[in-house]
Amino acid sequence: MAETSILLESGTNEIEIMEFTIYGELYGINVAKVKEIMMSAHVKPIPHSDSAVEGIFKPRDIMLTVVDLPFYLTGRTTTPQEKDLFIITNFNKMNIAFRVHTVVGIRRISWADIRKPDKTLNSGKEEGIATGIAQCGTDLVTILDFEKIVAEIAPETGIQLDEVKQVPEEVRKNESIIFAEDSLLLSRMVEQSLNKAGYHNIKKFNNGQEAWNYLESIRNDSDLSEKAALIITDIEMPQMDGHHLTKLVKSDEKLKKIPLIIFSSLINEEMERKGRELGADEQLSKPEIGHLVSIMDELIERRKKDETVRS
Repeated sequence: MAETSILLESGTNEIEIMEFTIYGELYGINVAKVKEIMMSAHVKPIPHSDSAVEGIFKPRDIMLTVVDLPFYLTGRTTTPQEKDLFIITNFNKMNIAFRVHTVVGIRRISWADIRKPDKTLNSGKEEGIATGIAQCGTDLVTILDFEKIVAEIAPETGIQLDEVKQVPEEVRKNESIIFAEDSLLLSRMVEQSLNKAGYHNIKKFNNGQEAWNYLESIRNDSDLSEKAALIITDIEMPQMDGHHLTKLVKSDEKLKKIPLIIFSSLINEEMERKGRELGADEQLSKPEIGHLVSIMDELIERRKKDETVRS
């Protein structure tokens, strides 16, 4: 299968999901994360690696880590089959292969039709490994949180709090940050990082729709810049994704001056182009938490200078 790309108009609040099966159950992955599909091949084991890591293989000029997704999801010992496939992914600037049993196809749906699983489906835990449940025709498809899977297997690949310098609380405490992120784990990690950097006034929202509702409620306030100094948004979120949120903000005469950063695992050349078209001020990959803080400082300072000049 050739490399894939999402052929959608930017900011439509739609997603293309690649459906695949493991032991007959339907799962999904955002097509934007998929580089290609390959027939499975011999994998060289790596000693002392995580039990869900099969090993490595080198299909062409790049070495890929292979994650045994059937084992990760079920705990059942995997017997590789000749018809198994590898989904080659790219997110957070990493290339990783995931073993699956079959690939069913691709469907295009609205983020508004995707629901976040509740704690019942997550075995009572605060957050499971499903980023959403999608109704695709007569089928229910579990969209997996591949970022969380990789972060559990290899924590060093995720957000690192030690990249952020500790500063006194009063340095940035008055700057009100609007933050839209559906992952509780990532939301908590980003909040801890920003708190360490001195940003303590953070208003968190579970998706773009909730963030947009809040922004609409304050758009006519005289102290708008104090209530929303800067917006940080993920891309993949149920109800409303970050691209659609960006489009709404940057199309609004009163809100468009608020600096907006897209902070997502999906940042690549194609996604950067889409983000620029929609008016995003900056776009960063999620592990770049230290860089995020410096960009926030720069954008907030630039906005203050612009407001001073206008006044």
